[in-house]
Amino acid sequence: MNETPMQSQDHLATILDSVADGVFTVDRSMQITWFNKAAEQITGFSKQEALGRPCCEIFRSSICFSACPVREAMATGRSVENREIDILNRHNREIPISVSASVLLDNEGNPSGGVETFRDLSRLQALQEEVSEKYTFHDLVSRNPTMRKLFDILPDVAASDATTLLQGDSGTGKELFARALHDLSPRREKPLVTINCGALPEQLLEAEIFGARKGAYTGSIEDRPGRLAQAEGGTLFLDEIGDLPLALQVKLLRVLENREYQPLGAKRPHRADVRFIAATHRQLDKMVAAGTFRQDLFFRLNVVQLAIPPLRERPEDIPLLLDMALDRFNKRYGKQIRGFDSEVLNLLLDHSYPGNVRELLNIVERAVILCRGEQITANLLPAELARQSLSSHPSLNNRPGSDQLQAMLARHAGNRSALARELGINRTTLWRWLKSAGLT
Repeated sequence: MNETPMQSQDHLATILDSVADGVFTVDRSMQITWFNKAAEQITGFSKQEALGRPCCEIFRSSICFSACPVREAMATGRSVENREIDILNRHNREIPISVSASVLLDNEGNPSGGVETFRDLSRLQALQEEVSEKYTFHDLVSRNPTMRKLFDILPDVAASDATTLLQGDSGTGKELFARALHDLSPRREKPLVTINCGALPEQLLEAEIFGARKGAYTGSIEDRPGRLAQAEGGTLFLDEIGDLPLALQVKLLRVLENREYQPLGAKRPHRADVRFIAATHRQLDKMVAAGTFRQDLFFRLNVVQLAIPPLRERPEDIPLLLDMALDRFNKRYGKQIRGFDSEVLNLLLDHSYPGNVRELLNIVERAVILCRGEQITANLLPAELARQSLSSHPSLNNRPGSDQLQAMLARHAGNRSALARELGINRTTLWRWLKSAGLT
């Protein structure tokens, strides 16, 4: 038995009222002509209140008159998908929603209005904030067990005045650890001063660290305070300490031993009330053995050593870092990019990141700058990254089954690095395989 037009309309209304997403339609003058139950729940306005009113009176958003998704769809004839915006509900509470919009056509194919679907992102946003809070520590983001142990001891290390050595590859975030140690310390109200020990020639570096009096060297036309003086009462962060020339290593050792230093051309020493943090990507113990780094200085610097693992050893952090980077650069460049398409995500998850977190941030920043849509696609990635990932990406047909993976992991006594070597894959890919198999 065929349905009458009235029955068909009632049937459609029942379907639309049963879906979890809000749905409304407008005519060509932007008056609301349909409003489902989910739309009522999200906005706080009843169907009776919404029908016949301009949609901007119900969806009170800053984009209503500048970037309305429905107006855009009606003007261009192209759908708008999953655009994230904020609206004010009836009680003036801000609600984050994801909006999609399309043009409606009449029987002759002419635009007759528009339809918008929208989803309340409040719970998702709260969950994301909970996850972010759980795995974030003073601008450091990680769910890796080794990193979490470092986060756990940082407050104790910071509370002391002990000289601390940060050991880690370039790009692992040693400067963020230095900032966290300073911000958590009793010296937090005083300056954190940084100097890169490999960035200047020896004479200029000496003046930068210790300061110089007028006329102490050619071109010195006035008294110049060094970084030690600038950091008085606070923290001096000596980045890339392994690049410090041997002659300056002797002078730095004296500061660490006696808490005194003498600016170039000065007649008497100055006291140094400074906490020292040093960082290096070099193996200082091997440099000591080779005679290029003083053993006594190494011992003075190495009171507390924090070894920061490279990103290739903590693949579980890559999704967190990608989300953090996308959010950061969206805000910096005024973009509303929703995420990465599946091909890009696979490439980024499989990449070994020889440049560590810094490389990941650079990749995402570049992609955000170049992106004109709502998703980051493969053409926005550096070409060499795509080539490296594709050449090293193992076939899915070679992936062992869950039981086989579990047995192989047990055979290696849980050593994931050894299992990755046996399978001929990097640790990031292994982590994804184990996660897919429910073994993480």
